[in-house]
Amino acid sequence: MDFSLSPEQEAYLTELRGFGEKELAPHYRADDLAGTLRDDLVPAMARMGLTGLRVPERFGGQEADAVTTGMAAEEIARHDFNACYVLLDSALVSDILLAGATDEQQARWMPGIASGATMPAVCLTEPGQGSDAANLALRAEPDGDGWRLVGEKTSISLGMYTPVGVVFARTGGPGARGVSAFFVDLTGAGLSRTPLDDLGSRSIGRASLYFDGVRVGREDMIGAEGEGFVAVMRGFDYSRAVIGLMCLGIASAALDDALAYAREREAFGRPIGTFQGVAFPLVEFATQIRAARHLCYEALALKDAGKDPAVPANMAKWWAPKLAADAVHQALLTFGHAGWSTDNPVGQRLRDVIGLEIGDGTAQIAKLVVARHLLGRSSAP
Repeated sequence: MDFSLSPEQEAYLTELRGFGEKELAPHYRADDLAGTLRDDLVPAMARMGLTGLRVPERFGGQEADAVTTGMAAEEIARHDFNACYVLLDSALVSDILLAGATDEQQARWMPGIASGATMPAVCLTEPGQGSDAANLALRAEPDGDGWRLVGEKTSISLGMYTPVGVVFARTGGPGARGVSAFFVDLTGAGLSRTPLDDLGSRSIGRASLYFDGVRVGREDMIGAEGEGFVAVMRGFDYSRAVIGLMCLGIASAALDDALAYAREREAFGRPIGTFQGVAFPLVEFATQIRAARHLCYEALALKDAGKDPAVPANMAKWWAPKLAADAVHQALLTFGHAGWSTDNPVGQRLRDVIGLEIGDGTAQIAKLVVARHLLGRSSAP
């Protein structure tokens, strides 16, 4: 079993690290204070190939494998956790399109994702249907040779900015088989947005979207009618491991800062790292972060091998965000009063990473998926 990166991956990682240090980290706090996504972020990420990681080369993308995508997410999140949402949504939407869209649709939509011109969002969650996404209520009402979308989506990351989104709407009866997916222009008539005032990740423009008769045609449906929910769930199994690495990236950055501080800060005449009460918690989190990273990459390697990544990916989704929040919290405590200041990024890191204990599936949902694999559906919750 080889845990090493290829020379190409090592070179790309070095390039990403330089990009993160120069282009991302200096803006992390300022973007949070401004509460907005700066204009030059998406173009800069596109130039690095980060919006087109999963897009085929023929459409201007990188055609990266899942492991490389996760590696990029971890490194970007170390420097600017919120910038990584651009990478995450672009990758997830790309995988949905590759799984369900026709060749003509892919040729129409994917070049814009790769170039950063049409930064996409995933529009699934609704006010009354978060974890119970199979029973979503937004309707696609028949209208000639297409539909009109009526209803509300909420908690949409990048929702205040995105010009396009994969929108899941009810075209049939109740349950998952009544849900279809559409690639929707979100800049036209009938669509309004309301920003949400969040504890963390303030720059990503999480929003509620209101659909009042937004028109979609048959050419905008992804896959067959009634297959939308299946498509997004298949994508989430993959993206949950990427999310795990996002969280571990920000946790690793906080841990590195805490270790450096423990070497430099003195109390009682010696560095605080010489005290077991300071050193051992950091060792424990370093151990757990390393183990969780292997779990995430196992899921992504299974994806690349054409095998089912559901079990390790969902294990990673419930564990990595919680572990990251706990690790960042311990880093804050290591800094003591210096960690309580907004001059230190550790407080913002804690606010930001907590959001992914909720977003893209709670710990309970991830554990439910794993339980059904381990116990069998009839013997699991």
